[in-house]
Amino acid sequence: MELEPATPEDLPALHALIERAYRGDSARQGWTHEADLLGGQRTDVDALAAMLTNPAQQLLLWRDGAQPAACVALTDKGDGLAYLGMLTVDPERQGGGTGRTLLAAAERWATDHLRARRIEMTVIWQRPELIAWYERRGYRFTGEHRPFPYGDERFGQPHRTDLEFVVLEKTL
Repeated sequence: MELEPATPEDLPALHALIERAYRGDSARQGWTHEADLLGGQRTDVDALAAMLTNPAQQLLLWRDGAQPAACVALTDKGDGLAYLGMLTVDPERQGGGTGRTLLAAAERWATDHLRARRIEMTVIWQRPELIAWYERRGYRFTGEHRPFPYGDERFGQPHRTDLEFVVLEKTL
């Protein structure tokens, strides 16, 4: 899988892909959705555009033909640490190995382009099946919990009052 940096022209298609994979009924076609925990948006085009102008961030995509079929965001946190976020696979492609391949490609990008030796992510604690999926790929729970940004609708509208993130980390 060859990842490429997103461009401003890619943003409408990427935004649609991310929303389709994380929110609403379309997300339920796949297994990694947050639709039961959160409503509203997952992100917006302005947030994606800001990633393109931040030198510490990389918004990467994989195309199947002309359209993005998967994407991932990487942030250089310094001192050999990269943050992985927004790992997204079109719901119709989930369950067939695309996510595993995307994750491996993102880890290679982090080592090759960001010189990362470790990679971390946050996952909603109430997603045990997703946490287990990452653990099978070498990620480990660090013991750290981070609060969910309640009241900031840029991250969605929570259906529960007990959401929080756990931090997973892997040595690259």
